[in-house]
Amino acid sequence: MSDRLDELQNALHSVLASDVAEIESSLGELTLTVAASAYLSVAQRLRDDPRLAFEQLMDLCGMDYSTYKDGAHSRHTDGPRFAVVSHLLSLQHNWRLRLRVYAADEHMPRVASVNPVWNSANWFEREAFDLFGIVFDGHEDLRRLLTDYGFIGHPFRKDFPTSGHVEMRYDAEQKRVIYQPVSIELREITPRIIREEHYGGQH
Repeated sequence: MSDRLDELQNALHSVLASDVAEIESSLGELTLTVAASAYLSVAQRLRDDPRLAFEQLMDLCGMDYSTYKDGAHSRHTDGPRFAVVSHLLSLQHNWRLRLRVYAADEHMPRVASVNPVWNSANWFEREAFDLFGIVFDGHEDLRRLLTDYGFIGHPFRKDFPTSGHVEMRYDAEQKRVIYQPVSIELREITPRIIREEHYGGQH
C-alpha cells in the first residue's frame, strides 16, 4: 500500500474508530465498509472532519451479491444480499474513497439517505431504488427514475427475468397504450455450424 493510502487509512481509523467495519485495499483504492446503523453518521464525518474532507459524492449505486462470482465461495455468498456503494472525492486532500453499506433485510432492503449530506445523491438514490428496490430512509422524493410508472419489479436484481414481467404496446382499437403479460417465449439459440465439403481448399 502506498504512503497516501496509509495516510488515508490511518485518518479513517482515527476519525471513525469503532464505526469502521472493514477497510480493504485493492488496485490502489480503499473500500470502507460500515454498518447500516452508522451509515449516515459516518457520511457526515467523512464530509465534515478536516482530516478527511470528502466534499463530493461522485457516484452511488446499488449492488446485488446474490450470485456473486457465479456462486463461487465468497464471504458475500451467505451474507447480506444488497449493498449501496458510493465513490467519494476529497479535493482538499486529493484522495478518493469507496464507501459500502449493506442492507440488513433482503426482503425490504433499506439504508439511510445521504442526500442531506451530499445533494448529488438525489438521483443516484432514486436510480438504486428503481433498479434494485433499495429504500433510502429520509429521501424526500423517492420515486422511480428510469422505468415507466406502471413498471413491476426491479430490473437490476439478479433474479429479475431478462424478458421482464409485462410489456406495453399501443392498442389501435382502444386508442391508448396498454400493458399485458410478456408474450416472448424464452428459447436458447444455438449457432448453426455449416461446413462445406471443400471449404478453403482446392477442388
